[in-house]
Amino acid sequence: MHINKFVTPEIIFGKNAIRQAGDACLRLGAKRVLIVSDSGVARAGWLEKVMDICKESQLPFATFIDVTTDPKDTEVVKGCRTFIDHECDAIIGVGGGSALDVAKAIAILASNGGKISDYEGIDKIEKPLPPMIMIMTTAGSGSEVSQFSVIVDSNRKKKMTIVSKTLVPDIAIIDPYTLVTKDSSLTAATGMDVLTHAIEAYVSIAATPLTDVQAKNAITLVSTYLRPSVASKTNEEAKEAMAMASLQAGLAFSNAILGAAHAISHSIGGKFSISHGEINAILLPYVMDFNFIAAPRRFTEMAELMGIDTRGLTQREAGNAAIQFVKELSLDIGIPKRFREVGITEDMMDVISQTALEDACMITNPRDMNLEQVKSILKNVL
Repeated sequence: MHINKFVTPEIIFGKNAIRQAGDACLRLGAKRVLIVSDSGVARAGWLEKVMDICKESQLPFATFIDVTTDPKDTEVVKGCRTFIDHECDAIIGVGGGSALDVAKAIAILASNGGKISDYEGIDKIEKPLPPMIMIMTTAGSGSEVSQFSVIVDSNRKKKMTIVSKTLVPDIAIIDPYTLVTKDSSLTAATGMDVLTHAIEAYVSIAATPLTDVQAKNAITLVSTYLRPSVASKTNEEAKEAMAMASLQAGLAFSNAILGAAHAISHSIGGKFSISHGEINAILLPYVMDFNFIAAPRRFTEMAELMGIDTRGLTQREAGNAAIQFVKELSLDIGIPKRFREVGITEDMMDVISQTALEDACMITNPRDMNLEQVKSILKNVL
């Protein structure tokens, strides 16, 4: 029997779970926290909500909200300065993947020093981090439970993937009610990111029975509930299901890691300001097709998880049905079909391909991939 390791934070899930934030910090011994968020979350009212909860708990705090989509190393430096200047000893991240990844990166610099680029790759963090509480407001990045932080190196225009078990937050708070403030396009893009997490974790060479349970349920939930979640802000059943899908996909990929879709997506995202979820959604069917021969049985099972009747189908036919399902789902919720629709052109292929091969996520892709194969996938998606 193989030994499987599965890391996870303490998880608090449910409507109004956000109200647990103050007590969560106090339980971890926090005396003064830095709340890391962004302007969109602030406009939606969730930052103020967390600030009020800290006040009710008599917990002093400072705030840092200068976080952008595809956050950069310069933002991490500013946030770390805020953490130190206000003598904080714990961090609350409030938002989607950008805010939570910056919160984690600030924790790295505050405790380990140096530059955030020093920690690119796997297991480069040596000293313990300050207590971290992550509050998810999208469904979503899964950063609230993962051992990942993805930050853009401004000089190299490259997304750095930082992977370490020390990045797993102490407490993750998932309140499905926060999703009602998200518009349909953000719901669509983040939802497809969830599906990509689940699918890539399920076929990863590092998948285990512990990650499979999470990935499989996430695939089923997204397949069933993403369309109604995009269609209506007030569909509470769909929001709760997508919040659970995001959580479970996050647990799966945090432990099984990801694959080529994310490696390529990170490469593109470091150079162009395009939604990470949209890039993943556009890439996913083509990467699935490439990876099929490495895990045909898993693709048949994936089709079944999506609700496809696979009786009488060969493994290849079932795999094709799963790929077609992903394409139709993206089309239904308004995701672009081709890279040219979001401004990516053929002359950019070489640099994107080379950077993708250097990404940590490529290590666990089920099928080996070389430079020409990455270029071929990108040309097919154009």
